[in-house]
Amino acid sequence: MIKYIAILALLFVLELCYFKIAVWFNIVDKPNQRSSHARIVLRGGGIIFTIALWVWSIWSGFPYPWMLAGVTLAAGISFVDDIHSLPDLPRLISQILAVAMVLVDVGFGMPEGWLLAPFAWLVCVSVVNFYNFMDGINGITGGYSVAVLLPLLYLNQSLYFVAEGYLEVCLIAVLVFCFFNFRTKAKCFAGDVGAVSIALILLFAVWRLIVATGDITYLMFFAVYAADAMLTIAHRIMLKENLGEAHRKHAYQLMANELKIPHVVVSCIYMVAQLIISFALILTEWHWVVFVGAALILIVVYLIFMKKYYHLHEEYLASLKKQ
Repeated sequence: MIKYIAILALLFVLELCYFKIAVWFNIVDKPNQRSSHARIVLRGGGIIFTIALWVWSIWSGFPYPWMLAGVTLAAGISFVDDIHSLPDLPRLISQILAVAMVLVDVGFGMPEGWLLAPFAWLVCVSVVNFYNFMDGINGITGGYSVAVLLPLLYLNQSLYFVAEGYLEVCLIAVLVFCFFNFRTKAKCFAGDVGAVSIALILLFAVWRLIVATGDITYLMFFAVYAADAMLTIAHRIMLKENLGEAHRKHAYQLMANELKIPHVVVSCIYMVAQLIISFALILTEWHWVVFVGAALILIVVYLIFMKKYYHLHEEYLASLKKQ
């Protein structure tokens, strides 16, 4: 316990130190027409997730060197992108390499893991990008990450699929970030560095759980993000939009922008929804029933929500054209 308290204090101080650096180098997020915030906020506060991973790795004797290298690579490129926007290709290459390195320490570097590796790689790259897409309002990245971590911590008590302290230190880092972000007026945003790194850190734990149990349904720990991101992509394809352009069509964005629901309330909705799905999965033996049932419910809820409220976003877009 004393170690965890010391790590909490260290990460808190390091986050404050980063804020000083961000102010000095003007690493900020300026609002635009596609943003869900209206004031300049420090960007890159999610760098604390990678720092925490290094702190835990040093403390634990570097048990997962490939995973650490992969997260560090992706976080480094993403941090540069937070400061000066990079072309898509370097970011995509870094994600591909980072995911490959993370999966080596999951166990997919062994011959028996090669058959599942392409599927795992595709899932990881997708979830990393989902995390990036969904990082748009105060509290959502931190709150949702807590919702993923809690069931993992619960299961690790009996299954021991990841080394001691890994999930605990990750949760501490997320809570430190939430202290500055999960509020009405955020002190910082996660930035690409935060969204990408926490996604990889969580994916590593989830895939270790899947390998330990042979149960692929644990991917439902990312169900709410996946539903919003994938259905929004499908919606934009139907609208014949350029998927590379910024937008405000996610369900959470409509809730925060058009419906004026406070950011922290929207983030709590996503957090609670994911916790319900995850613990419904954990607390029953009917995993595939929960998997299919939750997926169908999320799809139906998304479609009903968009049918009822998407016209508000169309009205917003029309108002922009008149300006």
